[in-house]
This record gives sequence, C-alpha cells and structure tokens, in this order.
Amino acid sequence: MVSSEAAPLAKTGGLADVVGALPSALASLGDDPAVVIPRYGSIDLKRARRVFDPPPIYLGPVRFDTAIYQAPETFPLYLVDCPPLYDRKGFYGETGVDYPDNHIRFAVFARAALAVARYLFRTEIFHCHDWQSGLVPAYLRTTFSTDPTYLGVRTLFTIHNLGYQGLFPKTALADVALDPRVYRPDGMEFFGHASYIKGGIAFADWLSTVSPTYAREIQTPEFGFGLDGALRARAGELTGILNGVDYREWSPEVDSLIPARYSPEDLSGKRVCKEHLVREFGLPAEAMDRPVMGIVSRFTRQKGMDLLKEAASRIVEQDVYLVALGSGEPEYEEFFRQIAADFPGRIAVRIGFDNGLAHRIEAGADMFVMPSQYEPCGLNQIYSLKYGTVPVVRATGGLDDTIEERTGFKFKEYSAEALLGAVQAATEAYGGREGWRETMVRGMRQDFSWKASAAAYSALYRQLLGA
Repeated sequence: MVSSEAAPLAKTGGLADVVGALPSALASLGDDPAVVIPRYGSIDLKRARRVFDPPPIYLGPVRFDTAIYQAPETFPLYLVDCPPLYDRKGFYGETGVDYPDNHIRFAVFARAALAVARYLFRTEIFHCHDWQSGLVPAYLRTTFSTDPTYLGVRTLFTIHNLGYQGLFPKTALADVALDPRVYRPDGMEFFGHASYIKGGIAFADWLSTVSPTYAREIQTPEFGFGLDGALRARAGELTGILNGVDYREWSPEVDSLIPARYSPEDLSGKRVCKEHLVREFGLPAEAMDRPVMGIVSRFTRQKGMDLLKEAASRIVEQDVYLVALGSGEPEYEEFFRQIAADFPGRIAVRIGFDNGLAHRIEAGADMFVMPSQYEPCGLNQIYSLKYGTVPVVRATGGLDDTIEERTGFKFKEYSAEALLGAVQAATEAYGGREGWRETMVRGMRQDFSWKASAAAYSALYRQLLGA
C-alpha cells in the first residue's frame, strides 16, 4: 500500500485510519500486506530501524537521496526518509498554503515506493491511495513499463476524497521526469493542469472508492469535480468498498477515554457519560432531560457547516442542546464562537483537536449531526452507532450506506430546512423513550468492523490477479 498517511504515525483524516487498520485485517485473512509512507518531521525514528539506502532517485538532472526505515508494526511499515522533502512542520503545507514543491515531493515518494518493491518487498499488487500516490500507476505504465521487476504487477487506485486532486502546472510533468505523452485528456491533463489523481484514474488497472454510493456519485457532475467523465469511462472497473472501523478503539465496551463503559445489554454507563459531558461543557442540569446533539468535524463547507450556520438558532428553538468540537475554515470557526456566545448554556464549542473529548462526545451525546455536502464514507456516524448516539445525517455517500431508518435520521435535499426537519423528527422520537432506546440498541449491534471490508478488498486483489 502506497499512502501519504497511516495512523498512528501520520494522520490528518480518514485516509490514515484506513491505511493504519486495513493491513492487519488483511493479514488475519492470510494476505501479506506492507505499507509505504513518507517519514515526516513529526515521525520519531528512535524505534524504527534503517533497513535500506536505495540508489539515488533522479528526476531529470536533479538527484534525491533517500533512506528506508521500518517502523515497529505487526506488518512491514516502511518510511521513506528524505529530509529536504519531508522533514517539515506539515504534511502537505503550512498555515493553509500548500508546499510549492508538492509535485516533486510525491513524485520522489512514488519512485521510492517502487524501489521498496524492487529491493525489500516484492509485491503482486500496488494498492495506491489518493492523489499523493497517483504517479505510481503513471510511472509503471511509462518509465517502468518494460522493467522485468514489475512484470505482471497490478495496480489498484483508491479514491478517498475526489475533492483533493493534486493539481499542478503542466510543466510539473517535466520536473518529475514523466513521459510527456501522459498529458492528454484521457491521461493526466485536467483543464490546462496536470492532475496526479488522474494519474491513478487513467493508469491503474482497477479503481475503488470508500463506499458504494460514493462510487456512483462521483460519476455525476454534482460530485465528480470535473472528473465524472473520466470515471464514467471506467465505470466497469470501479468498485465501492465501505470503510470499516476499529472497534478496539471505538467501542463503549472497551473505551478507556470515557467516564463509564456500557453495552447494548446495560446502557447505564451512557447516562454517566452524558452527565460528565454536560458538566464538561458547562451546560445546565436541565440538559439531562433533553437531547444533547454532538458534532466532531472539520469546520468546512464540505461538512455542511453552511447549513448549520443557517439553521443553528432554529435548532436551539427545538429545546435541544449542542456541543461541538473541531477546527477548519476561519469563517466557520468564528461562527461557532459567535453562536456559543449568543446561546450560552445552550450551545458550547471547543475549537481544535482533542481525541479524548471526541470520544466523550460520542459517548455522552444523544444524537450526532453530520449534514455533509458530500461524504465519501464518513467514520463518525459509524462510531455514533456503536455508542448508541443516534446519527442525523444527510443521505449522501457513505452516510447513506451506513444509516437506515431503523438506526438514524436522514435528509436528502441540501438545505437548512431539510436539516431542521430531520432534527425535529429526531427530537420528537427522543420523547418516546422506549422507541428511542430500541433505535440506540439496533445501531449499537450493527457491525462495521474491518472484517467485511478487508474480505472485499482481498477478493478484489484476487480478481485483479486472475485468481
């Protein structure tokens, strides 16, 4: 697996969780996975061991020296070390600005991943994740097309979020020593730019994405970000496999980060968690008798924050409480600060990232709100099910695939009115305590572990190899 992130070493979102958990699940099925990621400045090498110094990587006349480390994991996890490229404060940029040499950084990474397969881990399949690995299939189809090392090796390219595409000036292709013939409409050309994600879409043997619904959505103009035509052209080679979650970390039966543990058979700890959450956010005692809605999210338009901005004051009128944790675009961070100031004791907000608090919100809230504009898979709604925190979601992507009428509340139209309608339906249902309890328990008994997802990937690998 070639990825720019893998939890717990390097994480900005769901991609890292997938690449951190899927290999172990595959290994339990008898597959033999390995992972390659960059060694960012935030990754401590003290526990890693240096296993190889590949020959220098040349992009034209420019030389890059790399070293390969192996991190202590249950599967081979290789770190590509090249301090001038990766030893920085951020993964992709700083203060909201991308690094100007990202096209070089992830070209060297792609070439280093190929070197790992040549010298350390002879693979049958390169499973590439998102635009940062899109040059692996492109190089294999061009520069290394006649290299006997990679004869018969297949490529799978997984799209985690089509909104992030790795767009660079077309001169970037010369900078990374890529055959200029890839710059064509059915290759990497994208409205005058070179698109790394199109490198994966155009040249991989097979494509996948992280939910069945998202696989259909990205073939439409609404969700395709200009790539819907390229994806429709490969519709017969595109599979949607729902992400799994790691219940060793996200389950109220084992969670060490919450005040009390509980299960579908004994929900008493759920109330203890709500009491703790109400106190932690400074809500009044009356909140114990009304729904507390939770949000843990990036504060961006993609996550539906514009809908919340429009609907928040009217949500409060339904006699509910709201707690939110997240960070993101300044406009929405300021909105949450302002709405908390306007409704003290009713809405409470924490700006930033706090893993422990994220767990306590999942455990202590009654409902969890995800009004996303689009959502390839989503994980928080799956965590919410496990914690008996009833999801209120927009019916898009993985949200639509994982939440049903028996386990949560969905709305289709992307509007504040539709969101308000779903919140009202959930609030009314909350009043019927026995029915609400049944909804909670049904959700808690759903199984979205990695077992089923890993089996689907394993079957796809065998299909690719003609086995």
